[in-house]
Amino acid sequence: MVQYVWGYLGEYEDERDDVLDAVDTVFRSGQLVLGRSVRGFEAEFAAYHGLPHCVGVDNGTNAIVLGLRALGIGAGDEVVTVSNTAAPTVVAIDAVGATPVFVDVHADTYLMDVAQVEAVITERTRCLLPVHLYGQCVDMAPLRELAERHGIPILEDCAQSHGARHHGRIAGSMGQAAAFSFYPTKVLGAYGDGGATVTADPQVDANLRRLRYYGMESTYYVVSTPGYNSRLDEVQAEILRRKLTRLDQYVADRRAVATRYAEALGDSGLVLPAPAPGNDHVYYLYVVRHPERERILAELKRHDIALTVSYPWPVHRQSGFAHLGYEPGSLPVTEALAEEIFSLPMYPSLTSGDQDKVIDVLRTVLSAG
Repeated sequence: MVQYVWGYLGEYEDERDDVLDAVDTVFRSGQLVLGRSVRGFEAEFAAYHGLPHCVGVDNGTNAIVLGLRALGIGAGDEVVTVSNTAAPTVVAIDAVGATPVFVDVHADTYLMDVAQVEAVITERTRCLLPVHLYGQCVDMAPLRELAERHGIPILEDCAQSHGARHHGRIAGSMGQAAAFSFYPTKVLGAYGDGGATVTADPQVDANLRRLRYYGMESTYYVVSTPGYNSRLDEVQAEILRRKLTRLDQYVADRRAVATRYAEALGDSGLVLPAPAPGNDHVYYLYVVRHPERERILAELKRHDIALTVSYPWPVHRQSGFAHLGYEPGSLPVTEALAEEIFSLPMYPSLTSGDQDKVIDVLRTVLSAG
């Protein structure tokens, strides 16, 4: 079966010796919590982004939670973001006691429509949280101008955009802070959970380090601000250090897969991914669009091709966020996309044979529609 979530298995076969050596290195070091591997990864990941600070945490959701709290966001505040995203983006906002405020997305890129942001800013707005979705960046120049004019910090959600660039600037370097996930299927994925928050601000860095370690400043027994137990694991950090040296190759391989899809499916009737002007897309997901999605997915499943939908339920229409009061039709582009988008298999170890199978079956199914 060709299935998106199996992508890391092929990668593991290719990198097994290095992964196991990373595990052995940590176990032999005698430092199992916040040791040399975490410190090394933090320094190297920060340097990759041209930033001085990186704080490794236990998962991508808490990377956002701690990022928000480090920026001073809390109860009663509003955070502007999008509903076309993975739910953890919004769960993290709720976790700090803030209220998510949604704007719609562009119909071609599925990214935040920055032109809508100013209209929803109120005296309670304390943060703008753009989501660099599917592997490419939000239009950051006008968002940064808006944020500076209103004195509102930007926290970038980079969970799906490791290595992506916008007019030459790397994702994660365009706000006051940025949050990353290292879930196994990410462009840079661990072999378990992991996350990080990066920043150029030394005070935000200090806040992050305190918050991830119970709120303790300099000694294990003194809590200055109640925080969390949210530390990046040493084993995952050491694996990520090794994989970081291959990140650019992962991106190149994903782009090669994307190019083959574009060449083979350009005339198929599918709406293919559209990189925005100035964007270097890393194709975390290869999201396509078609009004007969359910029929297409059912036919593909009959041919042992299981595809995913990211995301079939907009966050503002989920029962857990019904209290926000968004009615059907309030975010029309987001809601329309949720009915039509689906993701083709996309990972560096996807074989040409498996990709050809997906392409051939898709073209057959589409021509029969």
